[in-house]
Order: sequence, then C-alpha cells, then structure tokens
Amino acid sequence: MGKPTGFLEYERETAAEIQPLERIKNYNEFHIPLSKEKQQKQGARCMACGVPFCQSGMTLMGMTSGCPLHNLVPEFNDLVYMGSYKEAYLRLRKTNNFPEFTSRVCPALCEAACTCGLNQDPVSVKENEFAIIENAYEEGYATINRPQIRTGKKVAIVGSGPAGLAAADQLNHRGHLVTVFERDDRVGGLLMYGIPNMKLEKRIIDRKIEIMKEEGVEFRTGCDVGKDIKAKELLKEYDRVILACGAKNPRDINVPGRDAKGIYFAVDFLTQTTKALLDDKIKDNKFTSAKGKDVIIIGGGDTGNDCVGTCIRHGAKSVIQLEMMPKPPKCREESNPWPEWPKVLKTDYGQSEAIAKFGNDPRVYTTTVKEFKKDKSGNLKSVITVKLESKLDEKSGRMTMVPIQGSEKELPAQLVLIAAGFLGSEKYLTDAFKVKTNERTNIDADNNDYKTNIENVFACGDVRRGQSLVVWAICEGREAARMVDISLMGYTGLEPQ
Repeated sequence: MGKPTGFLEYERETAAEIQPLERIKNYNEFHIPLSKEKQQKQGARCMACGVPFCQSGMTLMGMTSGCPLHNLVPEFNDLVYMGSYKEAYLRLRKTNNFPEFTSRVCPALCEAACTCGLNQDPVSVKENEFAIIENAYEEGYATINRPQIRTGKKVAIVGSGPAGLAAADQLNHRGHLVTVFERDDRVGGLLMYGIPNMKLEKRIIDRKIEIMKEEGVEFRTGCDVGKDIKAKELLKEYDRVILACGAKNPRDINVPGRDAKGIYFAVDFLTQTTKALLDDKIKDNKFTSAKGKDVIIIGGGDTGNDCVGTCIRHGAKSVIQLEMMPKPPKCREESNPWPEWPKVLKTDYGQSEAIAKFGNDPRVYTTTVKEFKKDKSGNLKSVITVKLESKLDEKSGRMTMVPIQGSEKELPAQLVLIAAGFLGSEKYLTDAFKVKTNERTNIDADNNDYKTNIENVFACGDVRRGQSLVVWAICEGREAARMVDISLMGYTGLEPQ
C-alpha cells in the first residue's frame, strides 16, 4: 500500500465520455482515458484492506460479489500508483487472459464489492485495469509468448467466445496443440457479434487473436461442428474436446401476432449491424435497420441497452425499452447491504443517449407485451402492452409478476427486438456429442472437473452454467483447461482460480 491516505486525499475520477449527441454519429468507443498521472492517483485510492472483497468472487444472496477470476486487485492498484505498469500487467495476467475485454465490457463486480465503496465512491478498478493493458500494448510487452515445448497432445475447442478463447490460451501455453472451431465468419463469439462496437471495437479482439495465432493456436471459422463436421470426427482426431459454444437459444415472447414481420431476436439484430459495419461500414443496407421506425425493445438488461444505442445510431424515430420488473431504487436498501451486488438504478450508455436524443428515459417498468398487431400485409404496426404487479403464487410460494386487467395500452411499432435472455445449449450440438443436459437445457458437466457424461468431452462457459458474464466465461475456460491438462498429463502447471 504505497499511499495509506490515498482514499482520503483523492476523489474517484473516471474517463471522460464524448457527449451522447456527438457519439451517436458513429459506432466507435467513446471513452477518453485519464492521463497516467491522474490514473496513478486512482490507484492510490485503494485501501489494501485486510480482507479484499474485490477479489473474492463469492456468492451472496444468489449474486456474485467480487471478481470470479480473483484478480489480484490491491496489488495491481498499488503498482499503478507506483507507476510500475509492467509489473501491474504481469500480476493482472496471472489471473485474467483478456483484460483488454473485461476492462471494457465487465460490469465491475470488483468495484461493487470494494471496501472503499462502503462509505464513499469505490476505487476505479476497471479503469485501472484498462490503463494497465493498453499501456502494455503501447510499450510492447503484451506480445507473442510462444510455448517452448510441445506435448503432442491435441485439443479441439468448439466455440471462440471468451470461455473457448480462455481455454485455448491456457492449453496452448501449456504446450498442447489447440484448434478452435467457430461457426461464424469471425473469431470472438459473443465478444464479436453479441456486444456492439461502441462497447468493444472489433480491432481489439483481432489484436489479441493475431497474437494467439502467432503463439500457435489454430482457428477454423465458418465451421459448424455437428453439421459441417461430425462429433465423432473430432473425437477421433483430437485427444480432448471442450464444448464452449455459449447459451444460444433466445427466450421468445409467444403472444398473439408473434408471426408479424418486423420482430427479431436482439442478438440477431446486433449481429447484422456488426457484420455490416465490419464488411462495408454499413453502406449496402444488408441488415435490419431501425431508421425512421418506432422501436420497442423487450428486456431491460445489457443486451436491451445495447439495442437502444444501436437503434439510435440507425436513426430510429422512437425507442421504448420494456422491463418486467419494478424500477430499482437509486440507493441501496437495507435489505441489500454491502458487499452484495447493489440492486440500484443504473442508467447505461444507450439509455443516456435516448434521454439526450428524445428527452426521456426509454425504460418503461412493470410492463410486458400482450399482443402484436399486424397490418393487412402482415407487417408489424403496433404493440399492445399490459402493466404488471407482484403477487404471491400460492402453488410455488413465490412472488410473480402478473398482468393488471384493464391496463392495456397500444403503442406504435414497426420494429420489435426481443432481448429476454437465453435458455441454454442448442440441441443439434448436444445431440451430436450425445452429452446430457439439465432441466435448463445447459450441458450437464461437473462443477469440479467440467467433464460431461461422454469420455474426453468437457464443457465450460455459458453452455454449461447458462447465460452469464464475460468474466465468468473466462473463469470457466481457465478452470476447464486445468482439468483437461490434468486428464492429459496426470498433473498440471496451470494455477487454480
């Protein structure tokens, strides 16, 4: 702890943002990092507390508190304060393969559990992480590190999202020959096509993938395992297979009029925009556009917010985001004490842009869709919404959201985006490998060794645990890699999380 009084002397300061009405003119990242001098002061705010909840990754009341990767947060905060960025990078890389991703898209579980945040603003851990990794690239030490010895063992990884990439990175550095199979045309999975460019510019992914290729990882894109290549072929050619293909089944909204033209799943919509942006900078209009349309987004989470920001950049006429649950409080309630994840109101970038563009928050709480209305040609023209209230379900004993009779309202809509989450693995893939799934349709792999019921087949990430965070996917990928390494070699040099 280089500055014992830092948290008393310095206030939290974060990166500046390009103003909403300016940044919606493009799809670029819009944060302006602090200077090194200012960032060092932010590192000095870390209290180096005796029990660093920031790196605990424990579960409280069903929510994660602190970093699941157990990043050595107080250590790298102190090194940032000391200006020792290379040493900070080495500490960060011990637990996190991809700080260039997490420092952009993670909701910062570490900051929510920060002891400093109990009585004042938490330490800006996420931006300290961003400064560490970007400095590492600028200075040239986030570079190629090829394994010196190869084991001759071959591992196939199905899916190139954060879980698959983390497993590939770990196993490759252990000396195994790793091939990653990706059905899309580009590597990255959720990172590439599920997260908009504004949050994670795709050059950042490509930058890391190029390093991994130079280090020996092979990537095969446009290859849909279970269709283009059979499971038995992989099991014959490779010593081990890891399924890290994400939770791909979107939750639908099955109400009258669902067959109307103009209703899309959110990730499909976001994928089209990203592909168009990367292929030709959105010049040929080969994507679903929100331009000039009244848009309704069903779902109040991060994906729904991403849809808000994307639709505004398209030039939407109006944007409304429906949320089933009540509006959260602005401050923690007594029933939600620190260090639990704070269940408080968060206004994200897309919502901020909607407020600046249209003059009001796009979110409508305790509301869902009752019916989609079509015109004579089958095109979506409006949506019937209904208000919800919380009531006790006598059968289950749980509180549930139920419609309020007579609260229906008709809203104009020519485009609806369903961002209601995901249900689990895709059946054609699980059938191809004959792996068991649980009641949530996630692959039923062991919590300790990540093994499925099929010999030499492992599973990790969202396909195993269900829809979750990038940081959890990386954690699972690293742990699955350890288990695969042990199964191949009888021991492992990879550290546990």
